[in-house]
Amino acid sequence: MEMSSSLHTERTHYLIEDPDSGRLYKRGKLLGKGAFGRCYKFTDVSSRQVFAVKMILHTRKFVIQQRGGVEKEIELHCHLKHKNIVRFYHHFQDQKYMYLVLEYCRHKSLAHILRVRKLLTEPEVRYYMKQILQGVQFLHQHGIIHRDLKLSNFFIAKNMVIKIGDLGLATTVEQCEKVPGVICGTPNYLSPEVLAKDGHSFKSDIWALGCIMYTLLSGYSPFRAQSQKEMYYFIREGFFPVPSYISPSGRRLIISLLASCPTNRPCIEDILAHDFFTQEITPEKLSSTTCHTAPTFSLSSHLTRFFRKAAKVLYRGVFHKSFCSEFSEAGRQNSSMIVPTQSLMSLSTDKKCEGEKEGDAIRPCDEYVNILMKGRMSHRRRSASQMQIETVMERVVEDVTLILENCLCNIIPGELDPKDQVTCPILWVTKWVDYSNKYGFGYQLSDNCTGVLLSDGTHTILSPHLQEGKVWEFKLMRTFHSLTQGLTPAFMI
Repeated sequence: MEMSSSLHTERTHYLIEDPDSGRLYKRGKLLGKGAFGRCYKFTDVSSRQVFAVKMILHTRKFVIQQRGGVEKEIELHCHLKHKNIVRFYHHFQDQKYMYLVLEYCRHKSLAHILRVRKLLTEPEVRYYMKQILQGVQFLHQHGIIHRDLKLSNFFIAKNMVIKIGDLGLATTVEQCEKVPGVICGTPNYLSPEVLAKDGHSFKSDIWALGCIMYTLLSGYSPFRAQSQKEMYYFIREGFFPVPSYISPSGRRLIISLLASCPTNRPCIEDILAHDFFTQEITPEKLSSTTCHTAPTFSLSSHLTRFFRKAAKVLYRGVFHKSFCSEFSEAGRQNSSMIVPTQSLMSLSTDKKCEGEKEGDAIRPCDEYVNILMKGRMSHRRRSASQMQIETVMERVVEDVTLILENCLCNIIPGELDPKDQVTCPILWVTKWVDYSNKYGFGYQLSDNCTGVLLSDGTHTILSPHLQEGKVWEFKLMRTFHSLTQGLTPAFMI
């Protein structure tokens, strides 16, 4: 009898009923805990749907004092529906707890990932930061200041999608204006104006985003100190080192986000338009293995971006204009279309090299272009609704790649004039490793010299023959200096 009663008590302890709807939940493992309660994994017994449920104890004194804050969280969160915001489903309570039923995120949080990985690569940071910025932008558009943006509040759902959660300290702009000077949040992420009791604003969330980006790229907080008093001093004065292995665009963005004056910090739109996001690679998706292992990014996306730029230069806008006009016309008439390839033909037939006369033999490059165009012109027709711009651009990249490769293969080597003989040996790269997202680019030359081009612009070369090293710091106009006097560089990048 005693054993059966203990089993009954254990089962009832883990089975929780919603008194309003009658739904029965099975409580699972602990997902996390904070100042306002604990979060558990809940499973609906009937539908088997999984939730993350935040349990808040009624009898705790600080909860009674902050009860208005819990009700405010429910009021704000229940109306927010965005792909980068944790979904709020409903809430209920019993005699002991209040339960907030939230979206379950299977891959925990960014804090868990950083704890395992130590630091992230810049493409990953761009992937995560873009989603965070979109979520924060949605909050700001609805007049909500989060006030507690940090790594442990960025949850990772299915397909590695970021979800901003824990709106326990969130409030509206109007409420901040009514009650100014409130200091709340995590100490490492507090902005100077909050410490000065000038109140929270959208810009204080921007400051927190700067701390988050810095931490993801370096593995530690920008304002590390031995005491909280010293840390607050660094925050007020804006003292923080920026690691040299972070890319120049990343350093510039961090410095702008952590500007001491709130008015000098960029808005969300300006951040998304920054070179850090627009000029560098951002993966479209990440594997769940990146939670514990650094990803490897292929070079294909870099080449695609390069050849897209090359296509723009070669076509001089002809392709874009003709494609847009034909695409829109086909969309209006709902008729089929052919990819406009006349611009490629013009490269070989319409535009001749300077000094070329009529009747001259066709150049090897032109011949390959003509062959290529005959195949492209017979491309099967598709309806405008099925043809997408990305598909067309992929074919353009293939065309340009093939043209450039054929041109390079058919270049006729020139003859050296005896008067212009090369006096120095010709070197080439035999081995290389690209780790420029953190440290730099390393290579080995055909004469066994090794060199490293660091991300801060410093260039180091070690010669095994002379057993000496050379270091240059590249400035404007490509000037440099050597630390070893009397030596001149045999080669420069």
